[in-house]
Amino acid sequence: MNDGAYQFIVGLLDLFLWEGELIGEQNLPRCGPAVFIANHLDATGPIAAACSIPLRVHPWIIANMMDKELAPAWLQEDFTERQLHLKPPVSSWLARALCHIAVPLFYSIGCIPVYRGDYERMKTTLAMSMDILRQGKFLIIFPEDNRMTIDPESGMQPFQRSFARLGEMYYEETKERLEFYPVVIHSSGIVKIGKAIAFDPINPVGLERHRLKNLLEDTIESMYIQASGADPAAALTLQRK
Repeated sequence: MNDGAYQFIVGLLDLFLWEGELIGEQNLPRCGPAVFIANHLDATGPIAAACSIPLRVHPWIIANMMDKELAPAWLQEDFTERQLHLKPPVSSWLARALCHIAVPLFYSIGCIPVYRGDYERMKTTLAMSMDILRQGKFLIIFPEDNRMTIDPESGMQPFQRSFARLGEMYYEETKERLEFYPVVIHSSGIVKIGKAIAFDPINPVGLERHRLKNLLEDTIESMYIQASGADPAAALTLQRK
């Protein structure tokens, strides 16, 4: 899909599914490559991020969602039942119908399948991501671990740290420090971009993975809580459709 088609689809999603406000646009990178790290906010997060960030981004997405055989069961459990609160068989019918649109769309917009819990197949995820970065393009990753307990204040789950390996891989290949941008997606309609956090090659590899994971997680959680405490009257029109 070319950039024009991508922007057209994002425009439709923005028109019908998301209406929010981008804050921190001055922190956006002037050029790529770069990686955006965001909280997921259920199904809303990826849509909000694509609609709000004025750059072409390539999302990491659970591999099952890009498999036409596995996607219906995933959508039924995670979306039509958990989020739409539908019951079988309606939840199953809707999930199968959505897959006819969703799976081709994910491939068209350049999503990258993520094989969490499978170390060998995660090498494919990282290799595809490096191809994107070599082209000076942008990734967006939602690293929350859905097996972990949700924090009641931020609604977030602890991050996994596999994304941090991109920093070391990119530095090893280019001797340049890859930048990671914290992104907060808030239920009020705010999408906020924070200042970049760069990979630090001085640290031992294991320590740096933990540092990036913890720093980005803490930053995004703090930004979310801060946005929750903002005066609604001062936030323009920040309502989701």
